[in-house]
Amino acid sequence: MEVNLNNLSKLIEDLRRVMNDEKVKRAVKERMREFKRIGQSTEERIFQELCFCLLTANYSAMGGIRIQEKLGNGFIYLNQEELEEKLREMGHRYPKARAQYIVEARRLLGNLKRILSSYKDVNNLRDWLAKNVKGLGYKEASHFLRNVGFENVAIIDYHILDLLERYGIIKKPKTLTKRRYLELEGILKKVAEEVGVPLGELDLYLWYMETGKVLK
Repeated sequence: MEVNLNNLSKLIEDLRRVMNDEKVKRAVKERMREFKRIGQSTEERIFQELCFCLLTANYSAMGGIRIQEKLGNGFIYLNQEELEEKLREMGHRYPKARAQYIVEARRLLGNLKRILSSYKDVNNLRDWLAKNVKGLGYKEASHFLRNVGFENVAIIDYHILDLLERYGIIKKPKTLTKRRYLELEGILKKVAEEVGVPLGELDLYLWYMETGKVLK
C-alpha cells in the first residue's frame, strides 16, 4: 500500500487545533474514562460492549448505540429468533447474521474478564478475539478492546480511511487485510506519538475531525 508520510504534517497541524478545543478535549477525556469504567464493570456490561462492536460492522456507530441502549441485557437473554426480530425492527442491515454472531458469542460469558486480563500483549489479545469471535475482524476487535479500556489499538474504519485519503496520506484500499491494517496502525502510531495521546484516544479526535461527533 502506497503511503505518503510527507503529508502527515498537515494532519498533525489540524489535529492539534482540534485538541486545543476545550469542549472537544473534555468530551474525549470523559469518553476515555467511560471506557475504563466499562472494562472494570460486570461481565454482562462488557458483553454488551462486545455486542455493540459486533453490530457496528458494516453498519453505523449511531445505529449500534441506539440498539444497545434499547436492548441492554436482551443481548444475553433473548433467543436467536427474538433477537433477530428485534434487530430487524430497529433497522439493522443484517439482523439474521448479527443475531447469530451475538448468540454464538454468549459462550464467552463468565470468561470475558479472565480472557481480557490473561494477555500481556494487547496485539495477541486482539489476534485471539479476531480468530475466536465470529463476526469480529481486526477493526471490530480493536473497537471492543478500546471500548473496554485498552488504549493502544487503532480503530480503522471508513471514516479514518476517508480522512487519511483526504489528507493525501494513503489511497484508500478496497479491502483491509491484517497486513494493511497493521501498516495503517503504524502510521497512526506516529501521529499519536507526535501529539502525545494513545491510539484509542487519537481515534476519538480523528472521528471528530471527520464527523463532528465524539461517539464510541
